[in-house]
Amino acid sequence: MRANTASPYYAGLAEALTRAFGVPAVLASVLGTVDGLDAAYIYGSWAARHAGQAGQRPVGDIDVLVLGEPDRDQLYKALSVAEQRLGRPVEAAIRETAWLDEGTGSFHDTVTSRPILKLDLPSRVVAP
Repeated sequence: MRANTASPYYAGLAEALTRAFGVPAVLASVLGTVDGLDAAYIYGSWAARHAGQAGQRPVGDIDVLVLGEPDRDQLYKALSVAEQRLGRPVEAAIRETAWLDEGTGSFHDTVTSRPILKLDLPSRVVAP
């Protein structure tokens, strides 16, 4: 089965599906281009809804935990692309690579006590 890209409904339907269900794929795609990024996770209300937890209000933004030492210019450019494709703000928190396992504090406790979704970043080939 494949989409009929010639259909007058294709563009609108593709956009609606991407905005509703394509969040992990869009984020993984754009973040996979960022140098120095070791891993990324969606956390917060979007991840909670994805895991089946009900909420009292609609998800307004998407929270992303970025682990590593990403090139910040590349990161913010990638997040801007994701925001345009998803039609909602994407907020990033940057922490050291081992933060999920070794971090402390109230933010760490909050993030690790709720659902998080690891993004399947594309493999990157590093030139010798």
